[in-house]
Amino acid sequence: MHEILLATANPDKAREMEEILSACEAPGSPGLIRWRRLAEFPGLPQPVEDGETFLANARLKALHYARHTGLWTIADDSGLEVDALGGDPGVRSARYAGEPSNAKANNALLVRNLAGIPAGQRTARFRCAAVLAAPDQTLASAEGTVEGRIVDEPRGTNGFGYDPHFWIDAAGMTAAEMPPDRKHAVSHRGQALRRLRQQLQSLMADRTA
Repeated sequence: MHEILLATANPDKAREMEEILSACEAPGSPGLIRWRRLAEFPGLPQPVEDGETFLANARLKALHYARHTGLWTIADDSGLEVDALGGDPGVRSARYAGEPSNAKANNALLVRNLAGIPAGQRTARFRCAAVLAAPDQTLASAEGTVEGRIVDEPRGTNGFGYDPHFWIDAAGMTAAEMPPDRKHAVSHRGQALRRLRQQLQSLMADRTA
């Protein structure tokens, strides 16, 4: 059995990651992977997320936790880029309104900063970078992007973070209104983790050959 750590303290994100990555469990081979959570390793130091890109932050988090646990580790870094705000909040998405991270405050600040901006100029995208690392090296990485626009009124309860304010035209709803399977099919995290999953499957096959 492979043990792989999902390196996020956000339980909603950890749940999404496991749902998307669970397809690594080949048909007829249940229990191939034991997904571990950070809560199982109390007292671990937190990494300093000082990278200038989502990929840089995902890489440093994955390597940090792999070194501290000895496990293969998957970490992602994701965020929202709003064109009318010059790409903000970007890599600061989780702490847009300051420390500690607070989704309600982040969304309130986002809506305030877009006051007076017409709907057609509220284009935005979610980006995600995901990295698989061993204690001594990066093993794989992948990225994903989904386009949308920002709406003032939150809609839906299925998502988290900025999801209730992120309208996806092709779906005719916000990310928070989508059922999980549909969201995973189009989301930035779904895209990145499916691409990473393909690389993970190859690595596991080589490891067991």
